[in-house]
Amino acid sequence: MSLLVVRELTVCYGAVAALETASLEINQGEIVAMIGPNGAGKSTCLRAIAGILPYYDGHIKAGEINFDCMRINNMPPHKLVRLGLSLVPENRHVFQSMSVEENFKMGGHTIERGQKSTIKERVEQMYEIFPRLKERRKQMAGTLSTGEQQMLALGRGLMIKPKLMLVDEPTVGLSPNLVDLVFDVLIEINKAGTSILLVEQNARYALDVCHRAYVFEIGKIALNGKREELLEDVRVKKAYLGDA
Repeated sequence: MSLLVVRELTVCYGAVAALETASLEINQGEIVAMIGPNGAGKSTCLRAIAGILPYYDGHIKAGEINFDCMRINNMPPHKLVRLGLSLVPENRHVFQSMSVEENFKMGGHTIERGQKSTIKERVEQMYEIFPRLKERRKQMAGTLSTGEQQMLALGRGLMIKPKLMLVDEPTVGLSPNLVDLVFDVLIEINKAGTSILLVEQNARYALDVCHRAYVFEIGKIALNGKREELLEDVRVKKAYLGDA
């Protein structure tokens, strides 16, 4: 069943089109990747879905975005969160002057008032997923390592038990060992029932974990298909996987 459907989406920053007539679809239970070079429109597409384009002086010029059978064009982020759509932004953007635990609680701020026990239970669930962060629960987020901040950003996004998690460039600045850890966590999150739309610069990593992928080139979707098909596609091999 389709969870997210994007049809003929065109996004502009001012008068400049950064994304033109892009269409994509995510089914329940999938990890879908968006790959391609910098400036190709991947993050722009994610921003449009997440409702944060206005913060980047962007706007949807044409097209439609439907999430869980509801049209969400230009819907503000806090309403999208209540619908079950969560964003893990590029460069993590944790609350630097707040503790690990306070960051998690901020991730659950849309949980109905009077459900403090639910928030507490979910925080404990995050510590089960990220045991290293349990050891640092009172530590200020700004003092964590880059990898720990990425784990915190993922956990904060999980607090609402999202139907769909949008994950933007989660491996930027991470060592190879931490990259492997991030993708292991994404796989486990997906197995637990959360669908994932992943923007990732490293195509090989993305294609290792996704079910399907869309290849962006200069503001358009140039290719799409199952991971197995794209891994064998000569154009993908040459442009993104370093194979002749």
